[in-house]
Amino acid sequence: MNLRTVCLALIATAPLLSAAADSVLPFKDEFSTPQLEKRRASRGPWTFADHTATCTQDDELYKKFKDHGPIIFYDLPHTDAVVHFSYKADGAKSVVFTANGEHGHVFRFVSSANGTSFRAFPTASADHTSIALGKPGPALKPGEWVDVTVTLKGPTATVKIGPDFTTTVEHPDLATAKINLSIGFAFGTFAVRGWMVENP
Repeated sequence: MNLRTVCLALIATAPLLSAAADSVLPFKDEFSTPQLEKRRASRGPWTFADHTATCTQDDELYKKFKDHGPIIFYDLPHTDAVVHFSYKADGAKSVVFTANGEHGHVFRFVSSANGTSFRAFPTASADHTSIALGKPGPALKPGEWVDVTVTLKGPTATVKIGPDFTTTVEHPDLATAKINLSIGFAFGTFAVRGWMVENP
């Protein structure tokens, strides 16, 4: 290999090396402390104990935040990622996972008693209206721990909920760079544990 070839190879890989150096992944939240860099818990009285984050909705705060329930944000810039977590919902009407870009939501799934919907938020939409993706997934299982894995890779999102359900949905705008991830709920009590975000 001559010197010119080596130089060209180094130039080609420099952006990749720079991106790797700036990467915030992998990231793990053991919920062992109320304060953690890159985590923002809001809209409710979150508690952190026994490697679990737990919150019961405060109805006054729900109204204050225009019918938005408690939420945890993770400021983890990325494009592709694999997200693992487990949740338990007692009396919750919905559980919402969202990947957000600089200009708003990118991908979301919402689980309720009616099932789980998957949505993309096209950047070309003037009012950022979402569109449904794929077929509905399983309904909420009150009082049970549910394992979830979300794999965001390019224009696809693969979601595994519990031991028996996996789906892959696709939209070009799912490849949008993301600035954070969030998990939230509405009504009742919600708990989350085992939060891990990795490179795919």
